[in-house]
Amino acid sequence: MDCFINSSKLLENWGERVDKFSKIRIMLVNPPLLKDNSHHPLFPPLGLAYLAGVLKQDEHEIKIIDCPVSNLDHNKLSDEIGAFQPNLIGITSMTPTINSAIKAAKNAKKVCPDSPVIFGGPHATFMDREILEKEQSIDIVVRGEGELTLREIAQNEPILKNLQKIKGISFRKNKKIIRTENRAYIQDLDELPLPAYEYVPIEKYRIHRKIHLPIMTSRGCPFQCSFCVASEIFGARFRARSCKNVVDELEWLKNEYGANAISFQDDTLTYDRKRILDICDEIEKREINLPWGCQTRVDQVSKEVLSKMKRAKCNLVSFGIESGCQKILDAVKKRITISQAEKAIKWAKEEGLFVAVSTIMGYPGETKDMMNQTLDLIQKIEPDDAWLCIATPYPGTDLRRLIEEKGWKMSDNWTKYDTMHPVFDNPNLPSKELAEIRTKFYNNLYSPKYVFRQIIKGYFKGNYYSQLMAKTAAGYILWRIRSKI
Repeated sequence: MDCFINSSKLLENWGERVDKFSKIRIMLVNPPLLKDNSHHPLFPPLGLAYLAGVLKQDEHEIKIIDCPVSNLDHNKLSDEIGAFQPNLIGITSMTPTINSAIKAAKNAKKVCPDSPVIFGGPHATFMDREILEKEQSIDIVVRGEGELTLREIAQNEPILKNLQKIKGISFRKNKKIIRTENRAYIQDLDELPLPAYEYVPIEKYRIHRKIHLPIMTSRGCPFQCSFCVASEIFGARFRARSCKNVVDELEWLKNEYGANAISFQDDTLTYDRKRILDICDEIEKREINLPWGCQTRVDQVSKEVLSKMKRAKCNLVSFGIESGCQKILDAVKKRITISQAEKAIKWAKEEGLFVAVSTIMGYPGETKDMMNQTLDLIQKIEPDDAWLCIATPYPGTDLRRLIEEKGWKMSDNWTKYDTMHPVFDNPNLPSKELAEIRTKFYNNLYSPKYVFRQIIKGYFKGNYYSQLMAKTAAGYILWRIRSKI
């Protein structure tokens, strides 16, 4: 059962308390990408921006370094760290970038040997012991939600003598790994400050000359699918910001940062039906007039909700349908049916929304016939985009525990954990076969016909995401032609 804290009491007196501890320099780092997973970032690092927003209220001196968008390699990152000389260095990463994060930590220790290096993010949360045992350059791991935890760590600088009293962290002491009690989840998300985007180069995130900014309006996922860690990181209870708080941020993103489009990062935006309807009403009332996209579940929408979202300028909705085989849906604990998926996608398409679906390939127990059922379902429902995600056993997931129980060999090359590369041996579906099926699917999907269809939907029907996908698909086709040449 989730535990909660009254964050109001922790946050309301920040301005009065800052003089009781030292104001320090803190650098927050999104590490360089490696060639295997390099791409231009779509969004600013929302997690780091939230951390900076909290630290800013304590009047610390803050610097965010988003290496991928600034094209910084490890040498240039070291130069930035050396020039800033931070008292604390926070490094975030997902599983595919953990090796780069570790390299950044080692380099940071070379230029700032006395500055504690703090790791955070999903991978570090579940691999804290292994990281601290192997990597002496990393001093502290923040587990789960990090805003209040990092704030307390900063308040204990420069001595860091009270680490045992800080909940939600792991660290070394006398060659032993100490794991403090888990930190309770923040109850009132409205109390968190706005993400501090003033510390990131917003202009560099333009895609096709558009600024596309993220927003997260809720945390916690009650559904606990076997391949996902959302409920482990943010809890299994849904916690949501108020309608006014959400739309205030939308206005702020539009007016302060010139957002051309918004991406809701919630796991299930429509979980609270009344709340999403109220948000849409408020968006219309204030005439926000920004195209936006979101992800949700096929069992958490109705025709009324999708229609209201469309009127509030929703252009895209993404559904995790996972499989066209009910046996696999049950195995991944999705708790939906194929008929629910077909119905929700039909409603969304009737509203003129850009519909994306995600599926999972190569799950333990899946056969080629079962996978073909998924491909047949995609062909039947005709989404505007589809993500064929190869089953990836991320640390902390039931999927990883299942593969460990089966004794199947798993790759220890974390850079391959990107849902595009097979990373465990599946006797029913060999890795080479999975990769070939996936490549063939996208070669067929992103065709000249697809580009033309999205141009029509994008430029003549005003769908922002169709415009983006027309350009993306055209680029994919050109890349294929050049590869053959």
